[in-house]
Amino acid sequence: FPVTIAFSTIEIDRTELTIMGVPFGDLLTLERTATALGSNMFEGFKPTPKGVMIIRDYITGIISLSELVAFAKQKAYV
Repeated sequence: FPVTIAFSTIEIDRTELTIMGVPFGDLLTLERTATALGSNMFEGFKPTPKGVMIIRDYITGIISLSELVAFAKQKAYV
């Protein structure tokens, strides 16, 4: 059966260290966040700046896994 996968793009600025306008402190965190976003987008996730912030904060240890799960359940990333 045919499968259609729609790809969307997001703005990643490696010079300014931003994704969708969300600032990052270093390139490694930006790249890790971009990888996480890409994986989730492949599964249908539509990122927003707030969602980028939540994933960045999880990757940097600002929020815990349980907080990340709670945000996802609340759809706080919208």
